Amino acid sequence: MLIQVDQLTASALACYGGPAVTPNIDGLAERSVVFEAAYANFPLCAPSRFSMLSGRLASEIGAYDNAAEFPASIPTFAHYLRAANQHTALVGKMHFIGPDQLHGYQERLTTDIYPSDFAWTFDPDAGREKFANDLRAFTNAGVVLRNPQLDFDDEVAHQARGKLYDLARSRGLADEQPWHLTVSFTHPHPPYQCRPEHWARYEHGAVPMPRTARIPNSGQDPYSLRLLDEVSLLENELDDETIRTARHAYLGSVSYCDDLIGSILAVLAETRLDSTTVVILTSDHGDMLGERGLWFKKSFFEDACRVPLMISWPARFASRRVSSNVSLVDLLPTLSDLAWNGRPPEPVDPLDGTSLIPLLDGDNTTGSDVVYGENLAEGTLAPIVMVKRGSMKYITGGGDPDQLFDTSSDADEHHNLAEVDAHRSTRDELAGLARRRWDLSTLNSLIQASQRRRLFLRNLGPGSWNYIPPNLANSRVLSEGHLFNEWLYESEVKPPG
Repeated sequence: MLIQVDQLTASALACYGGPAVTPNIDGLAERSVVFEAAYANFPLCAPSRFSMLSGRLASEIGAYDNAAEFPASIPTFAHYLRAANQHTALVGKMHFIGPDQLHGYQERLTTDIYPSDFAWTFDPDAGREKFANDLRAFTNAGVVLRNPQLDFDDEVAHQARGKLYDLARSRGLADEQPWHLTVSFTHPHPPYQCRPEHWARYEHGAVPMPRTARIPNSGQDPYSLRLLDEVSLLENELDDETIRTARHAYLGSVSYCDDLIGSILAVLAETRLDSTTVVILTSDHGDMLGERGLWFKKSFFEDACRVPLMISWPARFASRRVSSNVSLVDLLPTLSDLAWNGRPPEPVDPLDGTSLIPLLDGDNTTGSDVVYGENLAEGTLAPIVMVKRGSMKYITGGGDPDQLFDTSSDADEHHNLAEVDAHRSTRDELAGLARRRWDLSTLNSLIQASQRRRLFLRNLGPGSWNYIPPNLANSRVLSEGHLFNEWLYESEVKPPG
């Protein structure tokens, strides 16, 4: 079971040293292998998910932004799991763009929450996009009783619990055919809002402020200035109370996620499916939450691109913490390795990830300790890419000055070492890895051509690819031709033992 949340920065969680009240996630971490340096390969929702599902960098599959089609011809881990005779089901958000809304999953139990067409295609001639975040993310932050994202995630949790009961009810499926269930929530993605009971879990005055206050515009790097301008923050500075309110509501949303995750794990335990189920928890990217004055995502600073990743299977993996660099493209080869009992077939395309099984089993001598990241979406003047090896993170492209940070000695990335003589050899080595991985000029041409095609199609009118889930209610009622007692008693789920 893969549980994915949206825009959860690792640094918020207590199991990563953060302030969030998350007893269920913390409990899962205690029985997991926790990866301390896990990264999104693209700090933006849709490209990150497509990259994770395919085990390939977004540039390899044309997933350039939040409105780029995910081609149906690209195999995903759901396809590979089906090839291993696993039943695959998806509940919740995955932000698929295009007519294929399954991508290898045999079942999808909810609709998606975001557009499936080209509506969010970036138009370089349009100025600030209407679909971008703006100041309302802060003026509307705080306590609400209801919003559309609460409606959505409540339904996701409900359908996920029901699916687990179905798996327990149909012991033939649970025992004879392995299964995979992806449960994907849209929280704690903005709006920075939460219900009163989750707000109340934190004392407002004790909510921590950003470690690094807003950097004056004169001291910001060029890309950070463009990010600020994109969300109307270049000319507007937030006061301390607004910042604290948004961060408070974000933490409340994290606690809300924790409640939902706890309810799913409780069903897994009470049906005794937990002993034979690998549970993975991660996010698609993080959130800057006011660090350096930046908010949201689309940055290679740690809070935006470092994500939680924990994998729990106490029957095999002893709980421990792993410091090696890993990334979301590693999930496909890991899941395939598990599904095929360590002997997976050759992938049909070269993968950019590697199996985490050696690290999960306690072998720290394998693996490259190198991760790659891409930012190809709106806000960039040209592709921006990242290479991280050990504690050294190198960022280049976009027409901006190179950046090099040592995340070990400079966790908040205050000191750009790219032009420091003592680090020149490291910069050159990582720059060489980037050149071997990407032809940024060619990639930029491909992105621009894709944007032109999609803008042309977008301007003809909205698409019609939104996913309509099956009417599950019809399967829960007594239908014609079935006897009452057989229908009632043959589908009950009793406590084990």
